Amino acid sequence: MNILENISLKPYNTFGIDATAKSFVTANSLSDLQEIISFEKDIFLLSGGSNMLLTKGIDKLVVLLNLKGITVEEFDNNHVLVTAEAGENWHDFVIWCISQNYGGLENLSLIPGNVGSSPIQNIGAYGVEIKDTFYQLEALEIATGKSHVFYNSDCNFGYRNSVFKNELKGLFIITKVTFKLTKKNHQINISYGAIQSELTNKENPSLKEISNAIIAIRESKLPDPKKIGNSGSFFKNPVIDVVEFKKLQKKYPDIPHYIVSESEVKIPAGWLIEQSGFKGKRFGDAGVHEKQALVLVNYNNATGQEIYKLAQQIQQTILQIFSIDLEIEVNVI
Repeated sequence: MNILENISLKPYNTFGIDATAKSFVTANSLSDLQEIISFEKDIFLLSGGSNMLLTKGIDKLVVLLNLKGITVEEFDNNHVLVTAEAGENWHDFVIWCISQNYGGLENLSLIPGNVGSSPIQNIGAYGVEIKDTFYQLEALEIATGKSHVFYNSDCNFGYRNSVFKNELKGLFIITKVTFKLTKKNHQINISYGAIQSELTNKENPSLKEISNAIIAIRESKLPDPKKIGNSGSFFKNPVIDVVEFKKLQKKYPDIPHYIVSESEVKIPAGWLIEQSGFKGKRFGDAGVHEKQALVLVNYNNATGQEIYKLAQQIQQTILQIFSIDLEIEVNVI
């Protein structure tokens, strides 16, 4: 086991924050992981590095999860179970599924990160979430080194949430994830206006055409982490009481919104941030992206503390203006 000392994590997080790991090791297999946790249980697990903001160095063993592989099992006449190892790149996995004509994940194209972290956050976009196709996952219990299977109902999926962000946080390492996908008669979701605009004159778009539309939309407004450090959407879209929403609507008649239930309405966080005057603003090397206010960026050498300070300033301003608590989606370390 090759354990390295005092390693910069800048290449391993999409924000490009230059934090230092006291020690660092790469796990390329399940047996590697089992060996690691047999001698050290106080670890920091690193996957795609796409949903975190490092505000300090990591004073423990950082384990880079690099498990690779994809397998397929027939489920019934119209479904397959596709299993990906935790270290597979999420977008590459989605594109592979589309190339096999397996439907269900196309709306989740170009989301950064790896497969293993996707259920933790219940990642979602354009009307689709992981929970819609999730079948099961396998996870290694750190305390015992034993593998456990979690089915959909075990994960307590919610909006950008799961059991692994709450009561089981830090107790398991997800090693592989299985999705139940369609082979034919795909149930596509192109209800979002932006998708329909991108798919003009296509009555029955293919999985690839839907994926390409999603990619085009995301690329038009989201910065490439390889060029500008970021972690995608930094804040959750707040869900508020319908009574509070109606009060806001009187003051802001054009406020965009989505009906969640009879009593709740979802407001785009990006709109709130833009209305508060932060869109495109730069504070040293930390800033708010010029095309999508939901995305905080590291223009060059911002520290995690500087980006977090900006996030807190945005939260305080929106609370003052709209009386809405904006919740951070990214894991602040």
